[in-house]
Amino acid sequence: MFRQLAADGWTRIPGGGWAEPGRALDLPLRQLAAQLTMPGLVASHRSAAALWGIDVLREEVEFTDPLGARRKAGARVHWLALPPDDITVVRTLRVTTVARTLADLLRGGPREEALVAVDSALAWRTVGRTRRGPLIDGTEAVAANLAPRDAAALPGTVRALRWLRLADPASGSPAETVARLRLHDAGLHPESQAELTTPAGRRVRPDFLFRAEGVAVEIEGYAYHGTREAHRRDVARFNDLGTCPEVGVVLRFTAEEVFRRPESFVARVRAAVGAGCRKVS
Repeated sequence: MFRQLAADGWTRIPGGGWAEPGRALDLPLRQLAAQLTMPGLVASHRSAAALWGIDVLREEVEFTDPLGARRKAGARVHWLALPPDDITVVRTLRVTTVARTLADLLRGGPREEALVAVDSALAWRTVGRTRRGPLIDGTEAVAANLAPRDAAALPGTVRALRWLRLADPASGSPAETVARLRLHDAGLHPESQAELTTPAGRRVRPDFLFRAEGVAVEIEGYAYHGTREAHRRDVARFNDLGTCPEVGVVLRFTAEEVFRRPESFVARVRAAVGAGCRKVS
């Protein structure tokens, strides 16, 4: 039978099942196949984030098994008790709620990946071609899920609550979140998305602003902003920023620099802030 399916163009799905000819083995399909072969599984962690339209730095097929950590080929399976209120349905799949998903990511880490997801859920984001609004209103629901009053705290909860305090709904992209965390670790604490007005009356929001020093920092690159049109708008914003009286210098970094050369990124920002580049009026 399997040979016939393969001969007819069907594709074997890791962990069980077959995809019809021409069907891409994308994450939702792999999740659906896993739940059909093991109905007790609940999509969670990065898998749940992807279903909710939450930014993640890497995709992974992940489930939580409330009945015990059964092994599942082609997927990572966690064992955790899941109260009924922590489970809902998205695209016919059983999935953890947004608050539970974020709490799980914060407990498991790493910090940058977890906070990219939290910032994304707090903010407007473009998912594919659709613009979605914030998925949660503040971090209170996540904090409550991390430390419920009627249950013992799970491992990693204290650290997760500390990380949660670093969330910022003003973050516009994964690269901005990671850049902010790199700066925070270096003792640099700019304003995020501060509103400025150009002499021509246009409003502009730099990704980061060190107001006293007159230093604006832009994180650009269409790979993380979504489209070439978004990239074009970023370039225009860069030019407008240079005309603002509050800004003496604009530093511009690609997402690649933030992710792959963080020491250089931080050193350049620190040097500019230390130089105090504010314009003389």
